Amino acid sequence: MTVSIEPATAPGLHELLMLSDEFALSLYPADSCYLLDVEELLAPGVTVAVARSGPRAVGMGAIVEAGDGTAELKRMFVHPDARGRGLAGSILSTLENYARMREVSLVRLETGPRQPEAIALYEKHGYGHIPNFGPYVGDQFSVCMEKLL
Repeated sequence: MTVSIEPATAPGLHELLMLSDEFALSLYPADSCYLLDVEELLAPGVTVAVARSGPRAVGMGAIVEAGDGTAELKRMFVHPDARGRGLAGSILSTLENYARMREVSLVRLETGPRQPEAIALYEKHGYGHIPNFGPYVGDQFSVCMEKLL
């Protein structure tokens, strides 16, 4: 397995984005799914990390820089048949290392209460719970976290 920075249009990412959308929409109402599309993932200040098993994309995540030394983690997803191998942690570490190189000092994220595995992953990697921020304020389906890098 490898994890590298790739464009959002890289081979195999379309399938991961579709699976991620389906997964989120199976858990939460549409207005509580804050999913970036390909165009948003191609914007300046957005970096995508991709996990691959050979040529096959099996996981991804993105970091969106705010321009003030902070960033938000978005689109973390691992294909169901590749889970349990530590890929999400590898993707997260790759994005955090990239953020440090870009002089980002704080990473925030939003996940949901129906994703205890995701919450446990973030806690394991040093993220702490914070009040909902930005578009997530008042959303009962949002759990927000942050980590100082």
